[in-house]
Amino acid sequence: MKDRDNRGIMAVMEKMHTTKEYRKLTEMHRGLLNRVKSAYNSGSLLTKEISDTADDLLFDEVLKVLRDIPVAQLNRERKGIRVKALTDHGYETAADLAHATVKEISDLGGIGDTGAKMIMEEIMKIIAETKKFTRIRITLDDRSAKKTRLIRALYRYRNLEKDLKDCAGFLKDNEKTVTALLADAETGTSLFKRLFSSREKKEAAEQAYKRLLELFNGTYKAAGEGYAKRIGEVFSYTEETAWNDFADNAAAYFTTLEAFTGGFTGNEESESLLPKTLAEQVNAYEIHTEGMRCELRRYQSWGVKYILHQKKVLLGDEMGLGKTVQAIAAMVSLRNEGSSHFLVICPASVTANWCREVTAKSDLNVFRLHGSHRDEMTERWIREGGCAVTTYETASALNIPETLQIALVTADEAHYIKNPEAQRTKTVLKICKQTERILLMTGTALENRADEMIALIRILSEPVSDRLEEIKYLSAQKQFRREAASVYLRRKRDEVLGELPDLIENSEWLQLNEAEEEKYAESVFSGTYNDVRRVSWNVDHMRDSTKAARMMELIYEAEAEGRKVIVFSFFLDTIRRVTELLGNHCVNPITGSVPAAERQQIIDEFEMSPPGTVLPAQIISGGTGVNIQSANVVIICEPQLKPSTETQAISRAYRMGQTRNVLVYRLLAEDTADERIMEILEEKKRLFHAFAEQSEAAAESYELDERTLAEIIREEAERLRKKQN
Repeated sequence: MKDRDNRGIMAVMEKMHTTKEYRKLTEMHRGLLNRVKSAYNSGSLLTKEISDTADDLLFDEVLKVLRDIPVAQLNRERKGIRVKALTDHGYETAADLAHATVKEISDLGGIGDTGAKMIMEEIMKIIAETKKFTRIRITLDDRSAKKTRLIRALYRYRNLEKDLKDCAGFLKDNEKTVTALLADAETGTSLFKRLFSSREKKEAAEQAYKRLLELFNGTYKAAGEGYAKRIGEVFSYTEETAWNDFADNAAAYFTTLEAFTGGFTGNEESESLLPKTLAEQVNAYEIHTEGMRCELRRYQSWGVKYILHQKKVLLGDEMGLGKTVQAIAAMVSLRNEGSSHFLVICPASVTANWCREVTAKSDLNVFRLHGSHRDEMTERWIREGGCAVTTYETASALNIPETLQIALVTADEAHYIKNPEAQRTKTVLKICKQTERILLMTGTALENRADEMIALIRILSEPVSDRLEEIKYLSAQKQFRREAASVYLRRKRDEVLGELPDLIENSEWLQLNEAEEEKYAESVFSGTYNDVRRVSWNVDHMRDSTKAARMMELIYEAEAEGRKVIVFSFFLDTIRRVTELLGNHCVNPITGSVPAAERQQIIDEFEMSPPGTVLPAQIISGGTGVNIQSANVVIICEPQLKPSTETQAISRAYRMGQTRNVLVYRLLAEDTADERIMEILEEKKRLFHAFAEQSEAAAESYELDERTLAEIIREEAERLRKKQN
């Protein structure tokens, strides 16, 4: 009987793979598993590095504040703290005490344990209060070691986030199984283990070997190796790569940072104006942003929650905070919950920009209900759903069935409908009867225009507007905003963007009118480079220029926010026409013919001028050699063929000493050479960033030459001929 068992065991052993095969396969599996686990664990190290570095940076900022707080402040409530004992031992400010311990303080003569505890409790209170309003500022001009470490860690995490999640799923699905198989296969790794193992263990080892071999030859190995390789590659990228990516995606970096730290920005002011229960309800409201092609900042997410929870809202965020993105995100969230039709009503000058933003920032279908294809686009929108964009003038002519349920009606530049007797206001109100949700948008501080604010709020809620009418004399006080808080949300940049770089760039895409299209076609067919580049500015009358109209809107908005404006153009004739259009709203222009001494006199006059004043300047002349920190809105009239020209011009305002965010607006015409010029420049910019580390000469090709411009004009001529035919 025993002999039969031994013969059976020997037979099993003869069928087994060799010990060498077992060792090789198990070692490969253990090596792969260890590499994947090591790669995954690097993610944990990244999150710790981000949190720790952010805490260090925040504490550095807190210390700057504490250095201005004398230790005498600790005794402001007359608690009997012996301040002189502290100063005698070199503790002059709160910052000097920030790193001290109770024992170190108690060891000072005449303070004792009780006094030391009281002192350190006061210091902790000061630090906690200071943290509430302290912000980390990260700009391209300050690449300190700590900030570089933070940017590099954020870059790695952002590029690894998906792989780390997938890697976690891979380990969850496979680690336990593979570990068990390796344990079973251990029997086959040596002759000694084989000889002293039961038949069942040998059979189990052989089954484990076969299963491990199947895994290694299948998708398991490819997936595991892929995670390990990709995660390893991201860790090899340089600091310069991380900073370049930050330059292009700053908002996304801060969104990631906020997810780790709880955020150094917030909505405390906005939330404090709401009743506590309502603020909690808004915070708890769930939004669904699948389909957004950009990341929302925390304050933007809160704004979307507010819009959707409150249903009828006036959004008055300052320029540059992303009101359009919040409106688009609200539509996407509603779409994901089953809604289908959305309508944006705006001035004609920004319809093209709205269409582009909806397409760029979301996967919503967009239809422009304006111009020659208005009726066709309206029918398609009604049939297919999506976001329709129309103008205040065109809205009255739209043939929208009264039975169509519109999920959200958005009225941009809402001051267009402040007059309840105006036809455009009546049109919007009629359309709003087909929706439960209304979003009015304006960048103007309406607290300074109480009547206008009340008129707009009456569209949303008569009870709230009636209450505001009663306390209109308090319009400058917080009580007035508190009464309006259920329908009115306004955040300022310094409340929510304290840590962002100061430069916010915007592309303002505009649709040409008939007069401009005729002039543009004439310029293209004549083959004149400069006339093609001066699209919209070379019409016979400035009243027909959409770029001029948008420029004026931006200037009025800047004036309302206490800002001054520089308008740059390459062309002397454009500067002349801008100057004539603005009249007393601008100082004398800076052009190539203005002597240096007179140029400085113009700048001095501009600096002494009130908000809303404009300095027109040729971009070659006014864009170099002058510092104009008193301006913080820059308008560029046409794309520049050499982007460094723009960079130098913007840096006239965006430089040391600038105390406010600088807003840059590029005026661009849709369906013109502007589009192709911007496409080529963006591609060159992308290539430049990709190879800048390897070749300083890469910048040499970062501009358009005459041959490229001629090709653009030839393509435009061909496109226009097809259109005319």
